[in-house]
Amino acid sequence: AERPDRTAMGTKADPVMLEVFNHLFMAIAEQMGTALQSTAYSVNIKERLDFSCALFDHTGSLVANAPHIPVHLGSMGESVRTIIRAHGAVHLAGGVAGRQMRPGDVYVLNAPYNGGTHLPDVTVITPVFAEEDRAGTAPPLFYVASRGHHADIGGITPGSMPPTSRAVEEEGVLIDDFLLVDAGRFREAETVALLQSAKYPARNPVQNIADLKAQIAAGAKGFAELHRMVRHFGRAVVEAYMCHVQDNAEEAVRRVIDRLSSGSFTHEMDDGAKICVRVAINRVKREALIDFAGTSAQLPTNFNAPSAICHAAVLYVFRTLIDDDIPLNGGCLKPLTIVIPEASMLAPRYPAAVVAGNVETSQAITDALYGALGVLASAQGTMNNFTFGNERDQYYETICGGAGAGPGFDGAAAVHTHMTNTRLTDPEVLEWRFPVLIEAFAIRRGSGGQGKWRGGDGAVRRMRFLEPMTAAILASHRRVAPHGLAGGAAGAVGHNWIERANGTREELGGTATAAMNVGDVFVIETPGGGGFGKK
Repeated sequence: AERPDRTAMGTKADPVMLEVFNHLFMAIAEQMGTALQSTAYSVNIKERLDFSCALFDHTGSLVANAPHIPVHLGSMGESVRTIIRAHGAVHLAGGVAGRQMRPGDVYVLNAPYNGGTHLPDVTVITPVFAEEDRAGTAPPLFYVASRGHHADIGGITPGSMPPTSRAVEEEGVLIDDFLLVDAGRFREAETVALLQSAKYPARNPVQNIADLKAQIAAGAKGFAELHRMVRHFGRAVVEAYMCHVQDNAEEAVRRVIDRLSSGSFTHEMDDGAKICVRVAINRVKREALIDFAGTSAQLPTNFNAPSAICHAAVLYVFRTLIDDDIPLNGGCLKPLTIVIPEASMLAPRYPAAVVAGNVETSQAITDALYGALGVLASAQGTMNNFTFGNERDQYYETICGGAGAGPGFDGAAAVHTHMTNTRLTDPEVLEWRFPVLIEAFAIRRGSGGQGKWRGGDGAVRRMRFLEPMTAAILASHRRVAPHGLAGGAAGAVGHNWIERANGTREELGGTATAAMNVGDVFVIETPGGGGFGKK
């Protein structure tokens, strides 16, 4: 179907209306997030806010998002485009033969090779048809989507963040383009069967179903608000401004490129793998080439990051360099050419393990990009992923650390940085829902790197177990320190260990799984950020 393009409102957007639509689009995504948080069951989504919501145009290009999780937002568009490619014509997909998407349909996927990140991040996508098109005779006008980190999606360890996975099937249930709601009917029995079908099935499908219903509710909120917007402004105006906000973001990135310089950086990870990036600035065309040539080949470990994650990191970095109050959207990528070597750790092939790529390698890519641009020292460079559980309970959290310093400012202490934007569960809620006791949570004084501007300090977290459980840590910068920049010193590396109830101490590396007994304490010291400039 033909679409009214930006010329429906003239060749240029009205500045006042552009500001209005920027805020309106973001407000819809925020309302979706409120609906998701309010109706979710798991602590992971309801308390830690490990979810993201966004709006997309009819091509699957990101239009606007709420300020949720950067690694989700920059990669969700490819998931939406996966659904468009599969369901925009007669096909075989989702277990339903030969049918296109229609009003009332909702799709779900987590496939890392189709725009997903890692298996616990489950994306629910709702096509938004014209309000009068009840039969789906024309393609959808827009799409809304949410991505939530499920507390467990199966795999070899509770919480679905196994430190030692070597193939994606060990990380849980892989969902690739599944019809979740069929013309308004929630396919609950079929979804439960899917969650139980893998070699290592989901441990708590009741919880998964509850969170999926919350994601469907978030999509319904976005669906309703977009229809309301179209009724108020008219379809042509809304579609035109979906183009205009992306054009505005594109121009904002070009203005950033005008003042950047070319550079390169190599980031070494704890296992010796390297992320190499070269940023070449073309001031004439006001474009930038981001080339990851030289990056290590696909790894036998789970630190491989699907290319959607790499795109998300690039999008995030360039968006943070923009001073204007604009939504992060697909327009930010238009002046950027991203080159990723095939079969590298940033473009892995099935069945590569990827669970750490989303949470750890994404942080490494981000710090490498800032290093190449010379604008920011390394943050803690890890999410310090901590999981514990059994067949009854499963919990996952990311733990804050030091932010990197930059020209004119110190790094913040004990904050979530870059590709994560979650919070920690309140101790009262955590101790009420799970058999653990938070003994300490404090700033790790002196762990930030020295420099003219000092890196932020990391954190110390001590958790005592009141029942036997399996615990796992999946983290980075336990061997290689977070780098300083422009003569600044590196931040302190992280450190993990267990204090057993019998008085012994067990040292752990960055990736480890351990059986926790009653009275055992798991201790995590997170890294500090790097310093900037000579002191």
